[in-house]
Amino acid sequence: MDKKQRLTLWLELIWWMVTAVIVYAVLYPIHKAMHVWPYQGWNIVFMVVVITLARYLFLLPHTFLAKQQEVKVALLILMFPLTFIMVDALNGFMVFIEDNTWDPLTGHLPLAEKTSIEKYIWTQMLFFGMGSCLTPPAFAARLMLSIWRTRNRGTV
Repeated sequence: MDKKQRLTLWLELIWWMVTAVIVYAVLYPIHKAMHVWPYQGWNIVFMVVVITLARYLFLLPHTFLAKQQEVKVALLILMFPLTFIMVDALNGFMVFIEDNTWDPLTGHLPLAEKTSIEKYIWTQMLFFGMGSCLTPPAFAARLMLSIWRTRNRGTV
């Protein structure tokens, strides 16, 4: 393994640690206030998808994907179903809240804390949920551009 590959690997590991810290920081207030958070899995997926794909979108030349054409084509194809999965998951959360209200989730909290945690959850779920719906198509476009550039110009 040469020096560039080691640096790329270290950069990737550092970014995954930064992602884990952000996920923990965003979910901490929810875990502190609520007994049960049934959308925790989707919440984590939303955050990881947004952070990872946005990072690859802007820093693609500095990742392990830069010159791997076959992997980029496979990821390009996977971005289409990922977009629909993220839209469906965000819709599931919104429908749950609209149908059942917040009472099953935050009914045990005092009114002031209940209102603030509901607003926090709604805001961060919509932010990361919408981000996870928008970054796969943008990343797919970036992958197509990168594939074309690598094939025709020799750049990423």
